[in-house]
Amino acid sequence: MEKINERLVNWASLLEAGTKEQAEKASRLPFIFPHIALMPDAHLGKGATVGSVIPTLGAIIPAAVGVDIGCGMAAVRTQYHRDELKPDLAKLRTAIENAVPLSAGSYNTSVSDTARTRVEKLTVKAEKAGFEPGRYAGNWELQLGTLGSGNHFIEVTADEKGQVWLFLHSGSRGVGNKIATHHIRVAQESAKRWWIDLPDPDLAYLAEGTDEFWEYIRQLRWAQDFALANRDEMMDRVVDCFAGYVGGAVRELERVQCHHNYTEQETHFGKKVWLSRKGAINAEKGRPGLIPGSMGDASYVVAGKGNPVALNSSPHGAGRQLSRSKARKTFTRDQLREAMKGIEYRDTDAFLDEIPGAYKPIDVVMQDADDLVEVRHTLRQIVNVKGD
Repeated sequence: MEKINERLVNWASLLEAGTKEQAEKASRLPFIFPHIALMPDAHLGKGATVGSVIPTLGAIIPAAVGVDIGCGMAAVRTQYHRDELKPDLAKLRTAIENAVPLSAGSYNTSVSDTARTRVEKLTVKAEKAGFEPGRYAGNWELQLGTLGSGNHFIEVTADEKGQVWLFLHSGSRGVGNKIATHHIRVAQESAKRWWIDLPDPDLAYLAEGTDEFWEYIRQLRWAQDFALANRDEMMDRVVDCFAGYVGGAVRELERVQCHHNYTEQETHFGKKVWLSRKGAINAEKGRPGLIPGSMGDASYVVAGKGNPVALNSSPHGAGRQLSRSKARKTFTRDQLREAMKGIEYRDTDAFLDEIPGAYKPIDVVMQDADDLVEVRHTLRQIVNVKGD
């Protein structure tokens, strides 16, 4: 751990100068308490650094949560061993691609029977929160059970003993994005109205006690619930696809869920704060968590060590070291094929910006996180599914 200043500590051994500068700007905000913690996967984000844990008193920064509210991971440990899988893995990949709408803007054509109960629960929660999700996305019900694009994925993996895990990464989809974008704009308009001088317009905040603050909190919590339900809905479909592929029932020996873009009230260093984890997971002592590597790299099932200086947090993944445009200019499709050798995936140029070389090495990230989490399982990909 490196202490950069009184309000900024860092666990990233690979930290670009621009990322450090961005985090330093956020650490100067007067309501930060006790300090911002940079995780090993820290990299540039919108306003606030991705891979940072930001505790605030009496205020909240919508951009410090991120535009994909509630984005996170889900994993299911099955009773199957990788040696029991049939050789034609393309059939399994195709089945998953047909069951779960992929890519930005791809949604279900109707609300399925399996999703209906989840939609009904979310509708009740929205009514209690005092808002109509349809004002942000008229088709939000159809977004439940959809993946999205970018670094979102569905994978079939195997741990160090060969036991098969189903693994996925996604968030609150378009409706969550529009909720976040709206409140970032509200915070920015408030800063202009009150002549608040900010080191970055995207660090605009909402003051606790105002109507705008509590409206954001209510809608934020709803979006976090949507993200959880979205991952559960997708995972149920993936479990069904896997059962069809292996020709037998799937026993869920374990299901792990965790957000890595969210805010909760927690107590740290004797004070109750609003803790925003933007690209970080809760790593309280003993708490299970998931840290994915890049496409074609290892992922980890972990248990938190409850490091108080890190605000009981840990990294959420590998963390980008090249922008998407830079990655496309740097790597070739043949290099992607080499990186994905032995993994069933859709062979397309669309995934070139997700090549493992565009990310920090996950083994370095995990070494940096040694005093934050304990590794329970190391997962290796067998099948990878992504949206264009």
